[in-house]
Amino acid sequence: MTFTLFPDTRAALARDALAGLSVGDALGATFFVPGQAAAPWREPPPGPWPWSDDTEMACSVLRVLAETGAVDRDDLAVSFARRYDPARRYGAGAVRILELIRAGTPWPVAAASAFDGQGSCGNGAAMRVGPLGAWFADSTRRAADQARASAEVTHAHPEGIAGAVAVAVAASLAARARLTGDRPAPARLLAAVAAALDPTGDVHQGVRRAAALLGGPLPRAVDALGNGARVTAQDTVPFTLWVAATHLEDYPAAVRACVEAGGDVDTTAAIAGAVVAAYAGVGTPGGVPAQWLAAREPLPDWLG
Repeated sequence: MTFTLFPDTRAALARDALAGLSVGDALGATFFVPGQAAAPWREPPPGPWPWSDDTEMACSVLRVLAETGAVDRDDLAVSFARRYDPARRYGAGAVRILELIRAGTPWPVAAASAFDGQGSCGNGAAMRVGPLGAWFADSTRRAADQARASAEVTHAHPEGIAGAVAVAVAASLAARARLTGDRPAPARLLAAVAAALDPTGDVHQGVRRAAALLGGPLPRAVDALGNGARVTAQDTVPFTLWVAATHLEDYPAAVRACVEAGGDVDTTAAIAGAVVAAYAGVGTPGGVPAQWLAAREPLPDWLG
């Protein structure tokens, strides 16, 4: 089914995905305890819930898209470096790259310098890309291409880039399903994501494992896929897409699953939350609860 996606609709879908990302990020952080495998689910604490680097960088991605309709890597690198606040819990590797860019180092050089020239395979490119995928609800190919461009600014490692592509394609498919009313079966959603990835890569293999685990219990998925504790795309993205495919119509259940899994809770809840919100929306049955959105710290004024 083909359709025309008008600019206002693109922006609305991306904004809902950003709401899902930022609420997942902010709420997930209230459960995160370093060194603790998992925290039991409880009623969310009173707001405001501060968001982290996940949200700050996602806002830069959406700002660049809103201005140009596509990812300009030079503009995105400048935005990342100009906007980043180390108090937002950036990882040490991201800080080094962004400080280099801020000091005038070209982004390809800065990104390639990470991990002794291997580039980063961290989950940072994946955590910020859900709104981009929703923006390109009419084309998973464009979602994949633009996700790749957005990732390359900070992640030179193929797995770090693959993580971003996987999340963007999932969010694109989720937003498209919202528009068409054709909710993809979990296995079909993950199969489409896997088809967009290099079949020799670890992220691809992880998504394939996630599909085989659908319908099974959360602990089994965590044991097989990871929970982001290693902060890599490989041990984060397959799990978050398992959560999103399983709970595509139930945002609170998706966030709760991430909390109960432990690990890098704010990032896993941000990634899964963006994909689910692209489908379920905000303030709707199964979408981002209005009270959670109100408790989240307001997004930065510069986003517009």
